[in-house]
Amino acid sequence: MIRGIHHVGINCRDMARMTRFYIEAFGFQPVDEEGFAWANEPMMDLIVDVPGSAAKGRMLRAGTCYIEMFEYSAPAPQAETPLRPHDHGYTHFCVDVTDMETDIAHLKACGMTFNDRDFVDVGHVKTLYGYDPEGNVIEVQQCAPANGFTLEQLRETAS
Repeated sequence: MIRGIHHVGINCRDMARMTRFYIEAFGFQPVDEEGFAWANEPMMDLIVDVPGSAAKGRMLRAGTCYIEMFEYSAPAPQAETPLRPHDHGYTHFCVDVTDMETDIAHLKACGMTFNDRDFVDVGHVKTLYGYDPEGNVIEVQQCAPANGFTLEQLRETAS
């Protein structure tokens, strides 16, 4: 069962500036002080479906919503200008599910594609990036119980 949108992903050029903006403008708070980063990690290339990827990232939270920001250092972006309201696309949004196998089958039946890949189980979460009929990225995830990012935990701490 799909339970709702977990987070929205934003690719940015200057993560420090974007972090300040979302904190100051909308009251988001960093999930941790460190954030995360990767380079030369085949597992991350598999998860994001981008060979040779390198990036740093940060999760911010407001109520029951997360923003996941990425600042990629590799590969180089295909476009240098940000999307405008009339452009199509977004980096991704993530849906939280309760039964990864069943829900992926349902999404495939609805027209979503996954580049003939299976989900990746990294312990605290099972995840798979896929594509809607126009090629927009949607992440499907199933959180392990009490992993710190479940929708139930968000609801409990937001009240």
